[in-house]
Amino acid sequence: DVQLVESGGGSMQAGESLKLACAASGGTTSGLTIREVCMGWFRQAPGKERQGVASIYRGGGSTYYSDSVRGRFAISLDSAKNTMYLQMNSLKPEDTAMYYCASDSVILPGRELEASQYTYWGQGTQVTVS
Repeated sequence: DVQLVESGGGSMQAGESLKLACAASGGTTSGLTIREVCMGWFRQAPGKERQGVASIYRGGGSTYYSDSVRGRFAISLDSAKNTMYLQMNSLKPEDTAMYYCASDSVILPGRELEASQYTYWGQGTQVTVS
């Protein structure tokens, strides 16, 4: 199984920046090309559904963003370190949520920001913006 561990959350003021990290370990891509592995960031505020924030394919590097963060957040991947990042700029109070990283090797095209597509999840890291 794949293990995912998030880090980097914290309490910030509106307008500030924060960078989250997700370290991946375990799992195997046997039988699959690395290009097919997709990793994503999701967030969930109290009383709300889990929302896709950004995702990236490990192979080709294609990225996807929700409308609410496009232009402010940037997702990246350091394959050598098996670590995914989320650079969050111009933070807003509405960005407050628990942030989760996720991974899967079979994502239906066009559904890269749907939580239901992902099998492996981290434990989450809290981001609070005031």
